[in-house]
Amino acid sequence: MSRDAAPGRGIFQNLDRLILASSSPRRKALLESVGVEFDVVGSGVDEEAGSPDESPGEQVLRCAVAKAQAVSSIYPASWVLAADTIVVLNGRIFGKPESPEEAARILSELSGGIHMVISAVCLVHREKKSKETLTVSTEVRFKQLTVEEIDAYVQTGEPMDKAGAYGIQGIGAFLVRSINGSYTNVVGLPLCDTLELLAKRCVIAPHGARGDVLERQ
Repeated sequence: MSRDAAPGRGIFQNLDRLILASSSPRRKALLESVGVEFDVVGSGVDEEAGSPDESPGEQVLRCAVAKAQAVSSIYPASWVLAADTIVVLNGRIFGKPESPEEAARILSELSGGIHMVISAVCLVHREKKSKETLTVSTEVRFKQLTVEEIDAYVQTGEPMDKAGAYGIQGIGAFLVRSINGSYTNVVGLPLCDTLELLAKRCVIAPHGARGDVLERQ
């Protein structure tokens, strides 16, 4: 288990211990950006496809809950936060590409159209018998891509560890004509909604609010 905390004073302070059940550098960076302190523990959960009658929203929520519960079983006295993100086009889920060729095929299918990015978040505390979940969707419109643009982007290597084979926070920003909804959701963690969830359970609070928060507990 590794310890990760934002340097300096952020917007939020921790009131309780938090574990992020994800090795995603993007989720880690988003939480660090506002001062949330947390440990990182990979869940080891396989993000396998669900049953044919399972909707994309149900699948992403199932995966997020499984990740949180897997780590919570090891650290039952801590809050555990997990998330899962998928890209969906016409009901079809696009995960992380397994090869450059697959990345190019995914980008070709997303080119010139509108797809959905769906993230599920789960916050668990086993000893407190608490489990909170939420799901956030964002509509993303891609520009019409040329074969040369797709090949050049794939050659950067950026698509290979990302659902939908692109990173909106990186080079892949050039692919996106517009979005409707949460930008950080497309990055991999709907930050606003996640922080509200953590604050609701008194895991975090804005700096200077500790006394008021503890009085409400």
